[in-house]
Amino acid sequence: MATTKWVVDPLHSEVQFKVKHLVISTVTGTFRNFEGGATTVQDDFNNAEIHFSLDVDSVDTNQEMRDTHLKSAEFFDVDTHPKIAFKSTSFEKVDDDEYVLTGNLTMKGITKPVTLKAEYGGTAKDAYGNQKLGFEVTGKVNRKEFGLTYNALTETGGLALGEDIKLIANIQLAKAA
Repeated sequence: MATTKWVVDPLHSEVQFKVKHLVISTVTGTFRNFEGGATTVQDDFNNAEIHFSLDVDSVDTNQEMRDTHLKSAEFFDVDTHPKIAFKSTSFEKVDDDEYVLTGNLTMKGITKPVTLKAEYGGTAKDAYGNQKLGFEVTGKVNRKEFGLTYNALTETGGLALGEDIKLIANIQLAKAA
């Protein structure tokens, strides 16, 4: 059976995360550098193999001091763990444009299974005739499960940072040449 290789188009993709701060507001960050792809049977994404890797040093929350803190050993520990990686174990179509993406997420040296939602956005040819398709991948992970346990307390004794991290990845894939 013929397989098709797809690669993430970084110019038309973005990876964001959101975490509650002081329980009342949300801080949004982006990873600027990442790579990934998929392998499908023909062009059918049901049961596709998906892989992804983020360059932790590219984290950007629009606040340099916070980014430096996120890269430190108290959070991502970029010197020891420069990448966050994901490898799928299943990618199942649940209706016309909805998929369930399950796989192993490795962050800060800890690998855990996660389940994410992937919404198919469509297929198109770009100005050069290259076939592209898009997915929005969303989900939640508990940062403490991956060793991101740092937390300051507020004046009232509450946690300054939420434990759940929301992930939002808008991914455009290009058929590999």
